Amino acid sequence: MRTLYRGLIAGAAGTVALDMVTYLDMAIRGRPASTTPQRTVRRLAEIVGVDLGEGERAENRSAGIGALLGYATGLVVALAYVGAARGPRPWPRAAGTLMAMAMVASNAPMTVLRVTDPRRWSAVDWVADVVPHLAYGTVTAAVDNTLRSGEPR
Repeated sequence: MRTLYRGLIAGAAGTVALDMVTYLDMAIRGRPASTTPQRTVRRLAEIVGVDLGEGERAENRSAGIGALLGYATGLVVALAYVGAARGPRPWPRAAGTLMAMAMVASNAPMTVLRVTDPRRWSAVDWVADVVPHLAYGTVTAAVDNTLRSGEPR
């Protein structure tokens, strides 16, 4: 059970860090929120035959479900990492591994569903994706290592 709790706590902290960096970017650059989570939900609903409703109700549902999928991704990635890791890992390696895992877990489904195509992203788009995921990896690794050993590594 400790592994489960450690993964959930580390994943929740990392997901908050990702959201904070994303919202900071939006505030600094004055950019809108990404619509890829909502478009992903609409595409998934279309594939499995789920009716999200019409108009504003459908938009609100897809926005809510998209956000929930983001939280689920952050928790599942951390659980997978914590479950596979044996003992504390050096912080830079752990942060990089978690960053990569989170990026793949979030971007691969959207790419497969043809919601986005990372091959067509600009440098700014890549930075806007990498930096929040790096924050996720950094915080998730730090929390996991702290919970494993009682002190940051």
